[in-house]
Formats: sequence, C-alpha cells, structure tokens
Amino acid sequence: MSAPGRGVRGGGQVVGVVLAAGAGTRFGGPKVLAAEGRWLRTAVDALVDGGCDRVVVTLGAAVVDVAHPAISVVVGDWAEGLSASVRAGLDAAVAQGADTGVVLLVVDTPDTRADHVRRVLAASRRHPDSLARAVFGGRPGHPVYLGAHHLAAVRAGLAGDRGAGAFLAGRGDVVDVECGDLSDGHDIDR
Repeated sequence: MSAPGRGVRGGGQVVGVVLAAGAGTRFGGPKVLAAEGRWLRTAVDALVDGGCDRVVVTLGAAVVDVAHPAISVVVGDWAEGLSASVRAGLDAAVAQGADTGVVLLVVDTPDTRADHVRRVLAASRRHPDSLARAVFGGRPGHPVYLGAHHLAAVRAGLAGDRGAGAFLAGRGDVVDVECGDLSDGHDIDR
C-alpha cells in the first residue's frame, strides 16, 4: 500500500470512505468479511493508491481491524440501511479534514482499483463544487466524488437504504466518468 495522496493533487484534503457497515443479507453475511477480508483491503488500497489523502471505513454488522492508514468508524444505527453508513462516513470524513471532497466506495465492488479512483478524482479536479461518479457503459456506479460544498445537502437527503444516488439523480452538474474499460462495476450481492 502506498502513502496517502499519491494520485491526483490539487488543493485541500480528499477523504475516501469505504462503505462496509451492512449485514449483507442477500450475500449471506457482512461483505466486509468476504474473501477473508480481501475485499476490504482492495477497497482501502484503491482509495489510497488512487489519490485520497485519508481513508475511513464504516463498520457495523461486523467490526474488524482495518489496515493502516485507514481508520474505522462504527455505525451504531447500521441496520437502518445504507443511509446510516453514508451519514457516518461523511461525518468521519469531515472530522478527518475533508475540506475539498469525499470519495465514496462500496466494499462489494472488489474489482474497483486505483485507476477508477484516479479517473474520478481527475474529472472532479479535486474541487469542492464538483460532483463526479464512475459509470460503466453509462450505468452509474462507484467510486463517487462529492465536493465538500455538497456534503451537507447530501447528508440532509439521506434516508433508509439509499445513499448519495438520490442526491445525484437528475442533476446536470454531475460528471460521469466512463470506467467500463477497467471493470464491469457490478456490486456482488450473492
């Protein structure tokens, strides 16, 4: 694993957040435990090597040790759905100094690598007003960059088992970053 911030640079702090608090009901267990923890390590490495300055991992249904340089935050209300994990992740990212933006990545896309994160960060210009997300053949996926100026509005709109997608839907200022040449971008549910 490389030092944080190795990728695209251009201003303040960008904090990566691995969303990994869920129970993985359809999957058969918490995805943070999948492949003996390799999915989690892959996600952390993608964010670090892709250019995030710090990394936060949200935990809940299962609590595990996270590898340095990542830190973890336990989501007490994880059973409420993805919104609880995103909310806790955004709060932790701000506490870690995310004055430029946050990159969200779900743990159940183990084919996501640093190249995905670098592309999304490059498209965002690491700007606090930017919004950017990976798309795969035009289908929205992860990682997602949320500029710091949008974090309060994203957080305010979170509910149930929905993440930032509701905030991004229908907006004309979201930069779609095609990553279909890197992977299929599908999350693993079963």
